Parts: sequence; structure tokens; C-alpha cells
Amino acid sequence: MRTPDEIRISNRATYWPIAPIDLVVGAPLVVRALWGVTPLGRVVQAAVLGAYLGSALRDWRDRRGIRRIDFRREFGADLQHLVPMPREVREAEVRTLAERLNDEFIPRRSGRRELAVEVDRHLTLYIAGITGQRVRTSAAVRGFTLAGLAFPFALGACDILSGDIAIFKDTGPLEPHVLAHEFSHRKGYWKELPAQALAYLALVASGEPVLRQAARLERLYRHLRVLAGEQRVGMALRPELRKALGELRPASSAVGRQLEAGMRRLYDARMRMTGQAGISDYDLGFTNFLYTFETSTTARQTPPAA
Repeated sequence: MRTPDEIRISNRATYWPIAPIDLVVGAPLVVRALWGVTPLGRVVQAAVLGAYLGSALRDWRDRRGIRRIDFRREFGADLQHLVPMPREVREAEVRTLAERLNDEFIPRRSGRRELAVEVDRHLTLYIAGITGQRVRTSAAVRGFTLAGLAFPFALGACDILSGDIAIFKDTGPLEPHVLAHEFSHRKGYWKELPAQALAYLALVASGEPVLRQAARLERLYRHLRVLAGEQRVGMALRPELRKALGELRPASSAVGRQLEAGMRRLYDARMRMTGQAGISDYDLGFTNFLYTFETSTTARQTPPAA
């Protein structure tokens, strides 16, 4: 059966005043503190859980009609088919990206709501350009969920059941990519490498200077993480951009670093259990994907000029 050329996913829970997963987790604690284990308390807990699952079920039903991208066919690369990027090529690309970012720097910022709508529009158009189908979703973003406390190293998070998205910190010129990554999850691409790739490609193809800047800065940042601990790469970056990258991983106490390391191991294990390579998909996998795509002789898509 042919799926329609436009899919609308309601994402009703994303418009709730409080993150839906926070309500599910917090409601039993609040109810017990106020009323104890009473019939009224159980009714309130059941109502919250029912509303959450009802919204998730509605979105799941809508997503069944999505035409998903075949990454291997379209880009010549997927999770299982990546060509390792040679170190010398990676280092040369770091210098090239830094030069372009310095020369074409744009300080202009939009409000998060306005930026989210713009990013969602370009991501929708990019995916539709491949699949022929526009996947319409919410562009709502919140600034806090309890997940931000549990995973202090994360920049944002998407609840895979409700599609609820939170951005935990102001990432400055990188924010368009953070938004596009999380919106890719909302549109049905739950694994991290595909979300990274779609976010980057959509922003680069957008033609919007601020969005292209975010994509290039993300690519540079991920290269630098891969090269961490190796020989320093000769690179000079504008103070504004250097400051933005430095604030992504602020210094923490010894206890904080131990907690973050433990949560990273837990998150890495969760990713591996779902058929991913682990946290390295964010940087090593992502940059290898782009290298594979841009050197592929079988990809149906043409790499956008970065």
C-alpha cells in the first residue's frame, strides 16, 4: 500500500507545560507525599500514565506511514558500512573548516522558538527531497527535563515515546544543529548516527548562512573530539567560536567527573544494546559517515557543498 505524501504526527505531549516523562516519574512521588497510598492517589497516577501512553500510541500510529530513508542506497553509507577517515585527511579538514568558519562568521542569533521553526522546516524539506514525503511534526522545545540532571554531558534529549524534546543549555552558534538532531529523532530516526547525519546534511543544504555555520561547527567539533589526545592540529579559531566549543564541556569537580563518566558508560551500553556502535557514533561514526558519503561511487544523493 502506498503511503501518503504527507504525514502529520500530532506530538500532543510536547505542548504540555511540564515534560511528560517528568510527570510520569514525578507524579507517584508527589501523590504519595500529598495523599499517601489512597484510591485518589492511584487515580491521579493512572490518569497521568494514561495520558502519556495515549499520546505515545497516537504518535506511533501516525509514524507507521513514514517512508524512511535507506541510508546505504541514498548515501552509500550506514551504521554497518563506513570507510575510516585517514588521519591526515581529518587534520586537513579541521584546518579547512576553521578557515571557512573564521572567514564567514555570522554573529546573528534568533530566539529559540523562531530558530526551531526554521530548522524544522529545512529538515522536513530535506527529508522530503529524498523520500517524496513531508513528515510534519511539532517544533515545540522545552528548556528542562529531569533527564538533564541524569545525563549532565548531554546537550539535549528526545523522549522516544512522546517525541518531547528539551535543550539543556544555550549552545550559541551550534544550537541549530542540536535542534536538527533532536528533531530527526522526532521524525522517526531514533539512532544517533542517522540523526547526526540528517541534521548536518539538512542544515548544509538549507542555503541559510547561520544554519550552514552550525553544521560546519558541529563537524569541526566532532573532528576535534576524535583527535583528542593525539598530536595537536594547527588551527586558529575566532574567539566567539572557540568560546562556544569550550562551553560545551565545562570543568567540573572530581565527583562530577566520576558521575559523568559513569553515566557515559551507561549511555554507551544502552546504545550498543540497540544496535549502535556506542557514544562514538556522535563523532567518529558521524565524521566517517560524511567521509564515506563524500567519496562514495554508489550513493544516489549528491553531497551538498559544505
